[in-house]
Amino acid sequence: EVDLEERLCELDLRSDSDIPDVPPPTDSTPEILKRALSGLSARWKNWWIRGILSLAMISGFFLIIYLGSFMLMLLVLSIQVKCYHEIITIGYRVYHSYDLPWFRSLSWYFLLCVNYFFYGETVADYFATFVQRREQLQFLIRYHRFISFALYLTGFCMFVLSLVKKHYRLQFYMFAWTHVTLLITVTQSHLVIQNLFEGMIWFLVPISSVICNDITAYIFGFFFGRTPLIKLSPKKTWEGFIGGFFSTVVFGFIFSYFLAQHQYFVCPVEYNSETNRFVTECEPSELFQMKKYSVPPLLQAVLGWETVNMYPFQMHSFALSTFASLIGPFGGFFASGFKRAFKIKDFADTIPGHGGIMDRFDCQYLMATFVHVYITSFIRGPNPSKLLKQLLILQPEQQLSVYKTLKSHLVEKGILQPSLRG
Repeated sequence: EVDLEERLCELDLRSDSDIPDVPPPTDSTPEILKRALSGLSARWKNWWIRGILSLAMISGFFLIIYLGSFMLMLLVLSIQVKCYHEIITIGYRVYHSYDLPWFRSLSWYFLLCVNYFFYGETVADYFATFVQRREQLQFLIRYHRFISFALYLTGFCMFVLSLVKKHYRLQFYMFAWTHVTLLITVTQSHLVIQNLFEGMIWFLVPISSVICNDITAYIFGFFFGRTPLIKLSPKKTWEGFIGGFFSTVVFGFIFSYFLAQHQYFVCPVEYNSETNRFVTECEPSELFQMKKYSVPPLLQAVLGWETVNMYPFQMHSFALSTFASLIGPFGGFFASGFKRAFKIKDFADTIPGHGGIMDRFDCQYLMATFVHVYITSFIRGPNPSKLLKQLLILQPEQQLSVYKTLKSHLVEKGILQPSLRG
């Protein structure tokens, strides 16, 4: 007991200086770029590397958009796994220094459990017709939450069995580390996919707004930055922050106008069980139908217009762009504080000039939550299509009971003619 108390006191007294040293970051820049930019200063070399890699990533992103919503879902899942890996690796460095068992294995096991739970819920919600045709899937969906709980409970018991005397507190620290990482990555990526099912425009405009803000804030800060914005990120400036805000709002307004014209982007993503494909065909809602608006008197004198034609969604894009440029960066500031706490420059060296995948998507996760809350609060109403899918899963006698109740209700309200009774 004395040894345990002494060890616990040592853990309580640990400071940031006790964190194991991080190996120096490796330069993953392709050799062809190194040779081409060898004559430039470090500042401009970083500028060109970031610029070239940004264009390459944006081009790849457009290619995936062209390939369809299913590929976008796979992209989100891949990014989630990579971000989780980068954060867990930092924790593993601290944990491994004590040579304690099972941390990495349990971390990946919990990732599988949580993904099974969330994506099983998605399958039940959006692929009900497909599930209905397959008896094995019906069993998995019916008992999905019980199976998910049993899987998690297995991992929980494995963690308890892995506890090592004199290291209990550190092991519980790392248990919490794993669960916070799951909250940040898996939950948010699930919300991204939920947003995508509402229509690709709800996926593309928020993500593109964050990307635009990141790029324009960097450009304005690079050329005009003089005033530091926040101590956590010394390179961030007020000039970049303000320039990024106005650029993002304008970009979001124009980009929304382009996307709102195409069914491919505005229609909810649905699974067609007959063709086994995701489809985006519908009659666009009022959000994506051109309307005429009166220009405020103060702006009429400046613009010379009394009315303007625009899509209602463009006004929603203003809210999304504003959040992406004013609140979204705080996700990056949070990540900067996290990296400073563990004495690392980047989460990884996956992308030359940019760091790890988590370095590029720290703001996206915060944005995903906002978009989901925004849709459920201000946009989404009852979904007849989703309700119909749930009704089709019911037993015939249950469906007949629903039919009789609905028919009686419609007759009482006068929607159905009395002659239709019986």
